Amino acid sequence: MTQFKARYYQNDGSEGKAQALPEWLFDGVVHEDVLHQVIKAYLANQRQGTAAAKSRGQVKGGARKPWRQKGTGRARAGTIRAAQFTGGGVAFPPIPHSWRERVPRKVRALARRSAFNSRAQGDQVVVVDSLEFDAPKTKKLVEMLGALGAEGKVLILTDGAKENVYLSSRNLESVIVRPFGEESAYDILWANFLVIEKAALEGAEPSAMDEAAMESRSRGEPAVRARERAAEEEQAERRKARPGHGGKSRKVLEVEVGAEILPERKVASDAKAGATAKSKAKPKAETKPKAKPKAEAKPETKSDTKAEAAPKEKQAKAAPKKVPPTAASGSELDLSSIKLPNVGDLAAFLAQFDDDSDIKTLKARDSRKTAVAHYDARLAELSGAPKGKKG
Repeated sequence: MTQFKARYYQNDGSEGKAQALPEWLFDGVVHEDVLHQVIKAYLANQRQGTAAAKSRGQVKGGARKPWRQKGTGRARAGTIRAAQFTGGGVAFPPIPHSWRERVPRKVRALARRSAFNSRAQGDQVVVVDSLEFDAPKTKKLVEMLGALGAEGKVLILTDGAKENVYLSSRNLESVIVRPFGEESAYDILWANFLVIEKAALEGAEPSAMDEAAMESRSRGEPAVRARERAAEEEQAERRKARPGHGGKSRKVLEVEVGAEILPERKVASDAKAGATAKSKAKPKAETKPKAKPKAEAKPETKSDTKAEAAPKEKQAKAAPKKVPPTAASGSELDLSSIKLPNVGDLAAFLAQFDDDSDIKTLKARDSRKTAVAHYDARLAELSGAPKGKKG
């Protein structure tokens, strides 16, 4: 733990040797969460909570219905003291209540130490020999603060209550005087500069909460917190080791900067750069002569397409047609090996067969109930009977 030191000024205004600040108060710990909690509670406790307004039930009058429910063309209303009427009540009015928040003593003590440490870290603490005024004099106090180099808002902590110093600062908006020990964390953070009497620091004694904090710091970090911190670090390392976690950006940077980690990347990047440079340079030289081949190719493509289309048509005409299985070829086919089509295509499929025995054989193979009508229709066509009657 680093010990903080503050600038020291004597009564004559000369700067002396830097004074060491007490360790029990300036321990170097700045707990931002506790500071936020304590200052929020402090500001909430400053509220009086006396805001109030009357609702529609608290405003005098309005006991009669202003007009009938229906027939007037206006919106229905039951009282003229409703929130939409002038002179009516307030919808959801503020009700007087207490805004007070209670903060434990140990938390308040931790916030006070954190506020002192935050100012000590920024070299915003000055120790003076003594503050003694024979009479209230604002000019004298302003000159003293100017000699100390105190700028902006200043908090002066005296050794006990000193009325003349307090009265001298009462006309200064940016200066607050408090007896040492009575300042709050809000007062310390409000000020940009702290001026503390040397006797106040020497005579101050740590409270029970400060002693308990010193004892806990002497014991070191708790074992539970050490395990939690180790688990958090391990989880962060595993997250970084995952594939794709920041790897792409690192590789791109290595190639662009030309790092010597992998020389192959340099060669690949140089080859890519050369190829891209050539591709960018080629279109400039080849853009002009590209138009002529297009104009010459048009008549050639038409003649070629006509010449190529003629042999294709001849080949298509000369190609033998597929002979459907008819009555003549039915004996040659193995009906047990023919794959039956879907029911939707069954009528066209059966039209290829002219033998009743073939259709009856296929019907015996087909177990689909929806296909029976197609078989019966084809048999009726072959027997010459009208559709819908079985032959």
